[in-house]
Order: sequence, then C-alpha cells, then structure tokens
Amino acid sequence: MGQALFYHLTRHPLEDTLPMLLDKALERDMRVAVRGSDRDRLARLDERLWMGDGFLPHGLAGTGFDADQPVLLTTGPEMPNGARCLMAVDGAEVSPEETRALDRVCILFDGNDPAAVERARAQWRALTGAGLAAQYWSEESGRWQKKAESGG
Repeated sequence: MGQALFYHLTRHPLEDTLPMLLDKALERDMRVAVRGSDRDRLARLDERLWMGDGFLPHGLAGTGFDADQPVLLTTGPEMPNGARCLMAVDGAEVSPEETRALDRVCILFDGNDPAAVERARAQWRALTGAGLAAQYWSEESGRWQKKAESGG
C-alpha cells in the first residue's frame, strides 16, 4: 500500500525543490513520474532540469523513449516508464487507487498560493479519508520537517 507525502513549499520554488526530491528517489532506485496539469509548465521544468547542477536523467512524455526514462514528466495518468513513485505538481490530481498501487506519492504545492493550499488540503482529506497513510512536510523553519502524519 502506498504512502502520500505532502510538501508545503514556502521558502523555495518547485524548480529548486523538485530536483532534490528526484535525486533522493533515484538514489533509492525508484522510477518516477512527475505529473503536472499544464504541458507548457512541464516543458519549462524539463528545460530547468537539464540546466541544473547535476545530471538528472529524465524526459518529457511524448518526445520519445518514454518507457526508458527514469523520470518522466507527464500530464496524463499513464506511466510507461514503470514508475513506482508519482510526484504531483501544480495541482495535478492523484486518486486513492493510484496511491495504493504505487510505493510513494509526493504532492508538492505552493504554500504562497491559497488556491494551491486548499487543493492540497482537499487531496489530504481524500487520501486519508480512503485510509491511506500520509505525511505533511514543511520547510517553513528553513529546513524540511515532518509536521503531521496520518496512519493508514
């Protein structure tokens, strides 16, 4: 049964936080799908990941070799790369069924955007209400700290 981890971004933007989380997942030999809600935004993230400080193997869905990508950026529910970890950004939805089927689901949301915070709260209620384990992480203190946990 999967676990949901909610990352409340308040000090660093997604463009800085996502590579750190992707590195950690890849260190654990996890294949990852990054699900966004806007293809243009994912294309900008793709470009940013290529220009980052280290080599982060990834690809944008639909540009070829999707199944071979350790990290696949996508707007759809398909994960042809065999991802066991899903990172949802920019309000992309994640269902309880998907969370159960995966090892880990990370939901990253902008804490400076009230609409994004409310969407994350709704996802927390939906996932924990379905009996899934969830953790809430905040960077408000200057470093990431687990602030809340729900059983599962």
